[in-house]
Amino acid sequence: MLQFENIVKGYGSKKALNGLNISFERGKVYALVGPNGSGKSTMMKIAAGLVKPTTGRCTYEGVPIGPSTKSKISYMSTEPFYYDYMKIRDVEKYYYDFYSDFSTDKFKDLLKFMELEEDLKVKSLSSGMAAKLKIAATLSRNAEMIMLDEPLNGIDLIGRDQIINAVIKATNPNSSFIISSHLFDELETIVDNVVMIKKGAVALEGELETIREKHQKSISDLYREMYSTEDGLSSDIWGK
Repeated sequence: MLQFENIVKGYGSKKALNGLNISFERGKVYALVGPNGSGKSTMMKIAAGLVKPTTGRCTYEGVPIGPSTKSKISYMSTEPFYYDYMKIRDVEKYYYDFYSDFSTDKFKDLLKFMELEEDLKVKSLSSGMAAKLKIAATLSRNAEMIMLDEPLNGIDLIGRDQIINAVIKATNPNSSFIISSHLFDELETIVDNVVMIKKGAVALEGELETIREKHQKSISDLYREMYSTEDGLSSDIWGK
């Protein structure tokens, strides 16, 4: 469905992605995990068509990422992307004008579920409320690929439950989710596959249950072991 082939993305002398190779299949929920600076956001922005790789190829169903693929991929960034003068109802109009697959009915349902009022101003929202608004707007598109970059940041425990449940309600056999986070404990109950990014490349990936059985550890424990070492690959378990 979505494929990255030998992707390198450089910013000056720094490589945000360094030989990234990974494919994402239809109908699955992927957890994209790794610490800040590992390349998660850059990978998503390339798939969304917001950033171009320095070298390598990214395709969606065999088509190079471009205008035609943007209509099938819904992406939520970590950065705020609404104008302060907007009310929540203006965000609804904004998305409706830009995306032909945006469902106003779904958006209103998600607002109710997230306990957000349409007449609230964007600039008055707390960080948690603003994050829930971004997620509601992103999930209201009937896209085939939905990418959420750190959706749990700044969210309290109750809000995290709301977001997880919203994702569960939005999943279907025809769409896929890629959810990046360093708060994996909350995601572990809903994901099918795990992709661990280290220094701009895939360090470990596969089905969640297969990885657990193979290493006899939780994903959270594997995460701590990988990223607590200097090179992240010194343990004998990596690469096996």
